[in-house]
Amino acid sequence: MAENVFQRRLERHHDELRWLYMELYDNADMFGELCTALNQYDRERSRQLKKRDEARERDTGWFQRNDMLGMMLYIDNFAGNLKGVKDRLDYLMQCNVNYIHLMPFLDTPEGRSDGGYAVSDFRRVQEHLGTMDDLKALTDACHKKGLNVCMDFVMNHTSEDHEWARRARAGEGEYMSRYFFFDNGEIPAAYERTVPQVFPTTAPGNFTWLEDIGYHVMTSFYPYQWDLNYRNPRVFNEMMYNFLYLANQGIDIIRLDAVPYIWKELNTSCRNLPQVHTIVRMMRMIGEIVCPGVLLLGEVVMEPEKVAPYFGTVEKPECHMLYNVTTMASTWNSVATRDIRLLRLQMDIVNRLPREYVFLNYLRCHDDIGWGLDYRFLMQFGIGEVSHKKFLNDFFTGQYPGSFARGELYNADPVSGDARLCGTTASLCGIEKAAYERDEAALEQAIKLDLMLHAYMFTQSGIPVIYSGDEIGQENDYTYHENPKKQEDSRYLHRGSFPWKLAEQRKKKGSVQEKLFSAIGEMEQIRKRFSVFDSGADVRTIDTGSNAVLGLVRQTETEKLVALFNFSEEPGTAYIQEHDGMYRDLISGRETEAENVEMPGYGAYWLLRKESGTVDGNGTDQ
Repeated sequence: MAENVFQRRLERHHDELRWLYMELYDNADMFGELCTALNQYDRERSRQLKKRDEARERDTGWFQRNDMLGMMLYIDNFAGNLKGVKDRLDYLMQCNVNYIHLMPFLDTPEGRSDGGYAVSDFRRVQEHLGTMDDLKALTDACHKKGLNVCMDFVMNHTSEDHEWARRARAGEGEYMSRYFFFDNGEIPAAYERTVPQVFPTTAPGNFTWLEDIGYHVMTSFYPYQWDLNYRNPRVFNEMMYNFLYLANQGIDIIRLDAVPYIWKELNTSCRNLPQVHTIVRMMRMIGEIVCPGVLLLGEVVMEPEKVAPYFGTVEKPECHMLYNVTTMASTWNSVATRDIRLLRLQMDIVNRLPREYVFLNYLRCHDDIGWGLDYRFLMQFGIGEVSHKKFLNDFFTGQYPGSFARGELYNADPVSGDARLCGTTASLCGIEKAAYERDEAALEQAIKLDLMLHAYMFTQSGIPVIYSGDEIGQENDYTYHENPKKQEDSRYLHRGSFPWKLAEQRKKKGSVQEKLFSAIGEMEQIRKRFSVFDSGADVRTIDTGSNAVLGLVRQTETEKLVALFNFSEEPGTAYIQEHDGMYRDLISGRETEAENVEMPGYGAYWLLRKESGTVDGNGTDQ
């Protein structure tokens, strides 16, 4: 019976998969090997995971509903190791999440890991975090509690300590062909003419000279991360086997790290090339053949017009989900400027995309904030790119007069003045500064800003993801400056250990932690109860007559939500005219009309109107 299921899935995709594979590689033997391996990984997949696959095949939109809520965390920072995370699942349940993203945990060399993104073994867990058996025990425990597990799959490169890299360095031609090696600088120089640098300050160039063997090797990110050559079908096949092995450990969501970079072509930017989409499409089909319950999450840190193609088409889908990167950066721009016009533009772009497209929305993550804003739009207001980036970085590092934020720069370039930004949500919102200065009024204002931003994030279509610690207002951790292995990377500012003692304060009425944890939790529960927050709802922005107040409307056949967010600490008015009856604010419970709504500083309203005869989120007739 199980064999019949596999054959049915394979037959559904076989012709397209073979056509794409042969178009890319023209190697029937390697394609035959791939199909044989798919059958083997299907046989190795556990009965429990297969039952999960079957349920999700029947309910393909399971991840698109309003009950999805994620949290991303570092295993060691959160609970020491995988067993520790398993012991802390009850806390995660209290956070209302049903999806946890475990930050990189595969084996990496100490001191040359780029936060875990330089993998030396795709089938081994970092020793201090545990074992593959521990991972499987954790995913089993998560599934029993209704939690989905996400992990990073680093596709573009391996560590220079990976077996392939070590054998390539030893001169084995088979393994050298899995990377990009050149014995002189002519071709690397040709690549450099058209390929942008990822880290021009800390890791300039796209190649590293290996003095010991006399070769250049392509290293788009860091010298110890060697780019894989996907022109070689052996690389594709082996990486797909790694993908399926990890899926069989109970992983539900595979995050494709740096996916736009995986195909290299001379005289191009080596970004977003057509062959990348071919590979992702094949990966989608391979997943649907062996593990259809597993989702692909694409990490595409680019503007919306370059991000959306990674969804593929309705007929030929690629990624199930993508990050809403540009909206995140525009959000913090609005915090600094108290101006929502750019943010509204970005949301209009995203809202025009098909409703089937699922974005992950977030305020903060493990990475820095890059100011890749739409400067052509900002120019009409007299805002220049260089001067505006300086303002934003000055504001969020507390250098700008009157700033409440506390952050640090990342990859600052003294020549261009360009830089990215690091800091936790709480510290960027002013909680750290106000608490340090014992300024109660400023602290209340910072908490309001923090909660307004969470309410706004929960209103966006897609899946909201909280960065672990944000739910209790975790502040910047400056101790990384004292660690020689971390002090050169300011991203560790917001990668501090989870403050469990501080988390206990969430139970103390009136504490900062309680105010944030309880209010965020209430909003999460509201979002789950009302169908208007479902990804299938129609969403549009509305003009509020104020550059500081963002207005969103979410609407289904039975519910209409008018959501308002004041990005200024000053009171204001949302000059809206929704002449269609009384609304109830889901956050405060207050009844009001959706006309000329007075907004407190950093205020947030979820105004709901229901059609007569429908029921509310609690099943009560209205």
